[in-house]
Amino acid sequence: MNVCKFTDYTTLIDEETRTFIELTESYYPADTVGYSVQRQRDIYNKMCCEFHHNYPIDVSATDDKINHSNVAISVRRYTCKTDCTNTDAGNARIIFFHGGGFVVGDLQSHDDVCAELCSRTGFDLTSVDYRLAPEHEHPASFEDCLACVKYESQRTAQPIILCGDSAGGNLAAAVAHAIRDQSERVSRSVIGQLLIYPALGGDMTTGSYITHAQAPLLTTGDVHYYESIRTTDSSVRSHPTFAPLKDNNFSNLPDTVVFSAECDPLADDGRHYCEAIVSHGGQASWVNEPGLVHGYLRARHSVTRARDSFTRIVTALTAMQQNV
Repeated sequence: MNVCKFTDYTTLIDEETRTFIELTESYYPADTVGYSVQRQRDIYNKMCCEFHHNYPIDVSATDDKINHSNVAISVRRYTCKTDCTNTDAGNARIIFFHGGGFVVGDLQSHDDVCAELCSRTGFDLTSVDYRLAPEHEHPASFEDCLACVKYESQRTAQPIILCGDSAGGNLAAAVAHAIRDQSERVSRSVIGQLLIYPALGGDMTTGSYITHAQAPLLTTGDVHYYESIRTTDSSVRSHPTFAPLKDNNFSNLPDTVVFSAECDPLADDGRHYCEAIVSHGGQASWVNEPGLVHGYLRARHSVTRARDSFTRIVTALTAMQQNV
């Protein structure tokens, strides 16, 4: 396990989390970053399969495609039976954007996470298989996610909650910023956003990017790599569709909750984002989960801290609907 000279992870990370880290890292050769993108995707998908859990018995899913601008975007829609635990089932729809550094991940990599979010909230959920870099540079992934939110807001009267982890958290926030300039119907449909250890384009020369530069499972160097592969046009890296923290307007955003992992270079992105929203008169709260690492959603069945955080995530999602 990597240990940053500024941070003693032997005291921050418990034994359960260490086991999760070791199992995750067992899938990655030391020189993985030098592999082809397709090989990296194969490794990532194999690792995700290791942690995949069966659907809850009350959830079913169907695949579909959404067409926009000659692009067919694959989506997976999850529904929960009426006997699920939340009596307000069907009153909201989560639109979920998966993580993976904008380079890896797909509908299957986060399939069980989405199924469990559907079951435990009782909300319908649409998972989006946006185009990946480097074959499709920015803004392709953003455009796909925005198009899906527009489409879903037209096909259903359900209020929408944007949700995503890591790169998906970036995309959720970017869409939330963008829809302020869209039709009133679209902007009013989105009642909240919940971001899980999101990469929002913070300053990589300070804060958690330094103190957790060599954190387990994601380093600051990894963040640089994914940013560089996402686009070859450096001029777009200051645009809010690429890095929501670069926006100068954080007003009129939906109610926001951000969950960060303490042992993660991205942790301060969540803090700074919530502070910006509050400073512009909005509602936002930041939860920095002690002793957890980037990617801990996959540890929700094996690590007590991750299990507890997943419960807090579910509670925050249901609260967004109840506050409408």
